Amino acid sequence: MLSTLGFGLPGGYEWIIILVVALLIFGSRLPRIMRGLGSSVREFRDGMEDSESGAKALKDDDEDRRVRDRKDS
Repeated sequence: MLSTLGFGLPGGYEWIIILVVALLIFGSRLPRIMRGLGSSVREFRDGMEDSESGAKALKDDDEDRRVRDRKDS
């Protein structure tokens, strides 16, 4: 499968060369970048858990309100 420019996806050795070049360029900053990426993923997961628990709390509150309204009627 060739793209419109006539280049295909890199093969096995080409990926190794790309990886070596990337390590040479970003080698000294790589640990800091990975720490930042890890903390970003952790914050995203915490945010997802908070939103899910908030949505569950809203659903429970709404359900409690409906039960109370039925009893009052």
